[in-house]
Amino acid sequence: MQNNRESRSKRSEMLLWSIAFPGFGQLLNAHYIKGLSLIALEFIVNVQGNFNTIIVLSYHGKIQEAIEQTNYQWLMFYPCLYFFAIWDAYRGVGGGTKPYSFMPFVFSAYFVTLGLIFSPKLTLFGVLIGPMWLPILFLPIGIVVGFIIQFIMLKVKSDETGGRVE
Repeated sequence: MQNNRESRSKRSEMLLWSIAFPGFGQLLNAHYIKGLSLIALEFIVNVQGNFNTIIVLSYHGKIQEAIEQTNYQWLMFYPCLYFFAIWDAYRGVGGGTKPYSFMPFVFSAYFVTLGLIFSPKLTLFGVLIGPMWLPILFLPIGIVVGFIIQFIMLKVKSDETGGRVE
């Protein structure tokens, strides 16, 4: 019982540190080259995409300025980098052992990227949401779609193997 609780705690720790900053979970897992590479990539994409400036402007409600500051060519790399780092750290401590458990992470990256792509034009109830908030609003859609795809894939695999899913 204690080992299961410790394992869950370790997986949560990796998820939360990776959410805080891509690469931190890998460092905690003693995957130093991968962790430092992800940190370097995050830093490069963040700076080139003007992400910190976008965050500050968005929190101050200056959405049009945030859009003008966004380097979409660079920032579109961020969701895949971010969600891969989270998935990899989680998997590195024994999480995600169920088949297709990567699907919610992958579809989160896809949908956050879509949110970013549509952020300069898409309004909700006449309000321009912008390059920080719209991708965040697309995240739950990606998670749900990922779980649905995972469920379908597991069902198909179960039907093909006579009810066994490995």
